[in-house]
Amino acid sequence: MGRKTECIAMLLAGGQGSRLGILTKNIAKPAVPYGGKYRIIDFPLSNCVNSGIYTVGVLTQYQPLELNDYIGNGQPWDLDRVGGGVHILSPYQQIKGTEWYKGTANAIYQNINFIDRYDPEYVAVLSGDHIYKMDYNKMLQYHKEKNAACTIASLEVPWEEASRFGLMFTDETGAITAFEEKPKVPKSNKASMGVYMFTWKKLREYLIADENNPASSNDFGKNVIPAMHGAGERMFAFPFQGYWKDVGTIDSLWEANLDLLNPKVNIDLSDDSWKIYCKNSALAPHYVSGDAKVQNSLVSGGCKIGGDIDYSVLFSNVTVEKGASVKYSIVMPGATVKAGATVQYAMVAENAVIESGAVVGEDPEQIADLSAWGVAVVGAGLNIGKNARVGANRMIDQDVKEGENR
Repeated sequence: MGRKTECIAMLLAGGQGSRLGILTKNIAKPAVPYGGKYRIIDFPLSNCVNSGIYTVGVLTQYQPLELNDYIGNGQPWDLDRVGGGVHILSPYQQIKGTEWYKGTANAIYQNINFIDRYDPEYVAVLSGDHIYKMDYNKMLQYHKEKNAACTIASLEVPWEEASRFGLMFTDETGAITAFEEKPKVPKSNKASMGVYMFTWKKLREYLIADENNPASSNDFGKNVIPAMHGAGERMFAFPFQGYWKDVGTIDSLWEANLDLLNPKVNIDLSDDSWKIYCKNSALAPHYVSGDAKVQNSLVSGGCKIGGDIDYSVLFSNVTVEKGASVKYSIVMPGATVKAGATVQYAMVAENAVIESGAVVGEDPEQIADLSAWGVAVVGAGLNIGKNARVGANRMIDQDVKEGENR
């Protein structure tokens, strides 16, 4: 039995992120770059440290190498601690072979021994693919005041988007009275953020019962939470106000990056009172030539800019040559946009090269059928040949030859 810790966090970071397609071909979703210098996982890790939670288990599964390498010993987030800190928890190698995590609840179940080592009273279960700043300590205090078995962070979402979420109904005390899972016609707009606070003694019982139920798909949202609710456990919604984005799709990742450029959106990454830490060692300053035109954009260290940049996010060491144009786009580390190329309404992954005269993406205003429009995506390390064209909503997973239309 280890030293007693009041609250530890378990961070679910094993998802394949299949809706991000080519961007997660070789890396786990939480390791996908965001905001010029961050990775998605920097947000929940930084939230833990800022909330005073210094014991974090990161549950990885799909393509974990880059994520494991990125987290390392946790030093950038002040999580390189004796008696706590950050731990990468992969599915155990067993004699019979590897037992993969079957679902979110099974992933926590497989790590009961890890949690028991710290003998916590409370366990926060967090998702590794959301962009937000949140004080989990406030949620813990609320959970304690309500003497709850489970508290779920909730966010009021626009009614027209409500059917995309698991929704909750609450009474005047904040107690959860009912759930609706992604209903076609929503009757509530209180969405579950996939951020949970549990009393560990209770959660432990339900995880074991869930594991012993052969009909269960071992998922928190589908199985464990409804089982707790059905048994009459004390369950409350913790109201969250502020920016929160689930970046599980190409469009939402693109939007979340461009939100950083929108003065009407409340997400300030320069706010030192709630710092988002990341593993980005100091980079050379970026260089903008006299011919370049940069407006309303984020340009990271090590970039060389000779062309026009408008309303875009450029990660470290991106090159945009003279006469090239990048607008409404996300360009990830090390990518090159050569002279005369155009990148618009697109995401270009790490180290890709857009050759001169090539056009990637389309302006939605130039498309007759808007339903066919979407963000164009170019995978990591690919080459888009000279004068080639990549249309809207295309996901490119292999090189495009010179002059070719995709």
